[in-house]
Amino acid sequence: MKYYVYNPKSNNGIKVKAQGAKLIDATKLNYPEFFSDLAPEDEVVLIGGDGTINYLINHIDLTKLKNKIWFRGNGTGNDFLHDIDQPADGEVLLNPYLTGLPTVTVKGKSYKFINNMALGIDGYCCEVADKIRAKQPNKKINYAGIAVKGLLWGFSPCKAIVEVDGKKYKFDHVWMAPTMKGRFYGGGMKAAPDQDRSSDHLTVVVSCCKSRLKLLKVFPSFFEGKHVSRTDIVSIFTGNKVHVRFSRPCASMIDGETVLNVTEYWAEL
Repeated sequence: MKYYVYNPKSNNGIKVKAQGAKLIDATKLNYPEFFSDLAPEDEVVLIGGDGTINYLINHIDLTKLKNKIWFRGNGTGNDFLHDIDQPADGEVLLNPYLTGLPTVTVKGKSYKFINNMALGIDGYCCEVADKIRAKQPNKKINYAGIAVKGLLWGFSPCKAIVEVDGKKYKFDHVWMAPTMKGRFYGGGMKAAPDQDRSSDHLTVVVSCCKSRLKLLKVFPSFFEGKHVSRTDIVSIFTGNKVHVRFSRPCASMIDGETVLNVTEYWAEL
């Protein structure tokens, strides 16, 4: 049997037509029970965005996974598919990407992530988007527009201490400090163009700038990965153990899922 598990909150639902398939609402599914009851030959097609994958990897024991899981993009965030150079309308075998995932600890809880952990204006954008959805569930979210408003007045940069594999670095006027497993995040921003998700390290991208207008001018280059040449604004680190601490609480996001009032996080591969 082939089961189609979809997230109805991604792109206002989906329509699947497949002979011999069973369509299941992910929001009504007990993941551990569902996967434990599957026969070894059963297959699952997971349909949604990056958050849909994140929910899966944090709600089942991946070491006991016995079934093939396919992924079809249908959400507003498909950075995972961008990273592996796959179209959103096809089915990709997810299993090879579910091993060796990094973990992040934030506010006393640990999570796996498939793309990134971020703290700063990127988390702020997700926080604002959540508030918009709460008031207007069917409204299309313009993350770039939210980011521009945040750069102009909505978000205030912080001081930060970034520790990578035991080496500490201090920064002022920090706007964001994501730790990347893949290259993309934030709905298509190529934050870490040299990161390889199959490698044995993570990439930390620290963006610092005192001038809002200067950073606003550089902002479009983040989508093409050209921001890395701006060493006056961007610092890149690679390693296995990362600790980021901000001088004040900010919103954060894990694969696009918001965690509020965060001052620090630990990421490890």
